[in-house]
Amino acid sequence: MLLPALLSLLTLTVHSVDLPHLPLVPYPQHVSLLSSSSALIDPLTFTFSTTSSSVLLKEVFDRYHKYLKLHDFVQKLNVTLPNLEVVIKDPDEELLLMTSENYTLTIQTNSAILQADTVFGAMRGLETFSQLVNTNNYSLPTLHIEDYPRYKFRGFMLDTSRHYLSVGVLKQLIRAASWSKLNVFHWHIVDDPSFPYCSVVYPDLCRKGAFSPHHVYSQSDVLEIILFSYKHGVIVLPELDTPGHTLSWGAALPGFLTHCPGHGNIGAPYGPVDPTNEAVYPVLKELFTEITNVFPGEFVHLGGDEVHYPCWKSNPNITAWMAAHNMTGNYDQLENYYETRLLNIVNSLNKNYIVWEEVFYHHVDITPQTIVHAWKPNWKTIFQDATAAGFRCILSAGWYISRIAYGEDWQNFYLVEPRSFNDTATPEQKALVLGGTVCMWGEHVDNSNILSRFWPRASAPAERLWAPEYLTDVKFMEPRIEAHRCRMVRRGYPAEPTLSRGHCHVEYTWATHH
Repeated sequence: MLLPALLSLLTLTVHSVDLPHLPLVPYPQHVSLLSSSSALIDPLTFTFSTTSSSVLLKEVFDRYHKYLKLHDFVQKLNVTLPNLEVVIKDPDEELLLMTSENYTLTIQTNSAILQADTVFGAMRGLETFSQLVNTNNYSLPTLHIEDYPRYKFRGFMLDTSRHYLSVGVLKQLIRAASWSKLNVFHWHIVDDPSFPYCSVVYPDLCRKGAFSPHHVYSQSDVLEIILFSYKHGVIVLPELDTPGHTLSWGAALPGFLTHCPGHGNIGAPYGPVDPTNEAVYPVLKELFTEITNVFPGEFVHLGGDEVHYPCWKSNPNITAWMAAHNMTGNYDQLENYYETRLLNIVNSLNKNYIVWEEVFYHHVDITPQTIVHAWKPNWKTIFQDATAAGFRCILSAGWYISRIAYGEDWQNFYLVEPRSFNDTATPEQKALVLGGTVCMWGEHVDNSNILSRFWPRASAPAERLWAPEYLTDVKFMEPRIEAHRCRMVRRGYPAEPTLSRGHCHVEYTWATHH
């Protein structure tokens, strides 16, 4: 699908001069061409074979069979490669952040083998194999690939509070994320505007806090998304952001929020959670107990950003409580008090957590396992300070793809490097940077436009998180990201163009895919 016109755009730096011109996104760690010969497959008869008993792997095979068979017309081929043999060392490996996604892929004219430590590594290798298929003549290059992710945490964040996203659209976004080898779905499920998560212990939260009874996620919806994500090698990371960003909680929980007329959030007379109300903490204990039971991942995201201090300051009951506890005038201390209580609750549930950077900078007593999530422009200072203190970090600053600009703005995302925060940082500090998360905040997206706005722009940071560090040549990425976009279109996904002119071999039409 990589057009000759796109190949002509390819100019290489000294770092990429020896790399084969392959339409792969993200680009593998190591690629060696074996010969100038090609392997030929028949997509209608080609098979994947394995001795593994993994049921999940069989489902992955079915998925990639369908991708291979997306064709308009196939002439009778002189087939040289009838199947791909897939070998897995550990078919029962759990899907965790540190689960191996390594694989090797060897393609010769008449044989091919994919070897991986786990089913999830095999998923990544099968995606690479599918990307190598030239759908004009169903040929593949003969080569050897050794591949693994440079960063273990390769996330994408979706905000389902500001505008609701249907389960079907979430699945489409998760599926596309697997095509770019992202592995964490950071689900910013609730916020000020709405509370669409239907809790079992507090059902009124979604009954009174959602936009409508139709704009909610039932427990079965949530489990469906978790299972779908697992089948695509994606961990679901839920975020319930507190004490700020909680206006939607208020209708169901009287007294939970701070009453502060004229100083509240988005025009309301209420602001953050009231940390001085002792009744708040049993609610948090029950709710987070539920969340940690529903979501099987290792982590929960606890938020902690943008707490609106003027609301607390204007409430006389809070100021009196603070004075009685020797916190007069210091609202960082009040937030610290709240966060410490919340973190103690989550610690008791044996769940690790991620927090926005403010929690670290307000000197909350976080555990050594805490991951600090940087989102502000001064992220390099944050990474320097947090890693010096021994904390692991992930990056979102520079990867807010909800912000759009005229032209090929994916190039700006492509140039962000999470480990470039300090030239004098020690190797141990750099190793504490786990990766990052591409963020799509929901102010201006819903079912109508999020798919095309998200992809393939998110593929640029996805490559940064997987591919070799030296691979920063935008010109080398240009034809590959456009080929990746066309591949998405061929698979029925409305990915937007990356170049100012051109076309895909297969054009997306709404009627065809609905």
